[in-house]
Amino acid sequence: MKVLALGGCGGLGRFAVRTASGFDFVEHIVIADVDGERAAEFASGCGRKASSARIDVEDGAALRALMADADVVMNTVGPFYRFGVPVLQAAIDAGTDYMDINDDWEPTLEMLKLDEAARKAGVTAIIGMGASPGVSNMLAAKAVGELDRVDSLVTGWGLGGTGATGGGEGEDESLGEPGKPSAALVHWMHGCSGTIRIRKDGAEADVKPIEEVTVDYPGIGEGTAWTVGHPEPVTLTRWRPEIKDSYNVMVGPRWLIDVVKQIGGAIDTSELTVEQGAALLTGPAPERSESAAQSSEGVGAQLPPLFAVANGTKDGKQRAVAATVLAMPAGGMGGSTGVPMAVGLALFASGAIERRGAFAPEMVIEPDEFFNELAPLCTPAKNNVSDMVQVTGSDA
Repeated sequence: MKVLALGGCGGLGRFAVRTASGFDFVEHIVIADVDGERAAEFASGCGRKASSARIDVEDGAALRALMADADVVMNTVGPFYRFGVPVLQAAIDAGTDYMDINDDWEPTLEMLKLDEAARKAGVTAIIGMGASPGVSNMLAAKAVGELDRVDSLVTGWGLGGTGATGGGEGEDESLGEPGKPSAALVHWMHGCSGTIRIRKDGAEADVKPIEEVTVDYPGIGEGTAWTVGHPEPVTLTRWRPEIKDSYNVMVGPRWLIDVVKQIGGAIDTSELTVEQGAALLTGPAPERSESAAQSSEGVGAQLPPLFAVANGTKDGKQRAVAATVLAMPAGGMGGSTGVPMAVGLALFASGAIERRGAFAPEMVIEPDEFFNELAPLCTPAKNNVSDMVQVTGSDA
């Protein structure tokens, strides 16, 4: 298998590249980035399978030419609300299979509309194969698999970590340099401003983000979380249309949520751009008053750092089921996001993914197969899905 890693020398892409380089079925991997020197330097430390290329993804002709020599594209170039659709279209034009870590809901919908074009081109595209979305979708599939009918489905991630050992979107490694926010941080502020798409009362609804909600997690209890713009609510409800309510949430200290909400408000009133708002979060943490520190209290039970909770019926009885991970790849947000995408390569190679078209992970990947591949790559290493995923349930 020949792999093209767009943005493969970045903070997230390098974890996907290092993992992919260790797979026997990967013959060659091209690490491509707009910073050609950085790509070459990283490739030099990745072994004999790796080479580098300079590419500006906005140069469509050059991008298609580079893709034509690959079997699969791993795309970590963000923010995806700018680059997701054109990069996928280029992959379809080149006839090359595609995966990314797209975590913006708007381009996710636009990219799923390319399903027919991908199918006609014989291309398989998996959109959102990171931590959230990605692992979160697989956890949702595990929880949903315990029910006959699903009425509501919540996915969530922690600002302090996206897995049992991994770092989350609030981790320093994902922030970028002072005044120069990373694409991940720009994405976060994008999802905390404007409107977000959720499922409410059986229909899609555009609402304001950062709404405080209570998540009743079986076996743990009620915890406080806040809604954020993410793809899970729009893809999981296409996979299981009977779901009436679905949203994605973030979990963290109330003082930080208050800061982010204030910045999001300034973006909404055009006082700040999304990039300027994100840049504010790369500076020193604001001084917290006594009242701000106290506002971190009262958030209820400690929710897991990455989870899904489904409510519905089983054998005619109301039931709630939750799923979380007991380990994730090392490396903070980079490992938690990049390694799962590399696992997608293993599923391609094994023949576990056969359908052609554009899909979210839950539409074409069996969760047990995914977690069986991911488990040995975690820290600590796990044996299989049974060793890695904890599923709990309670009767309503």
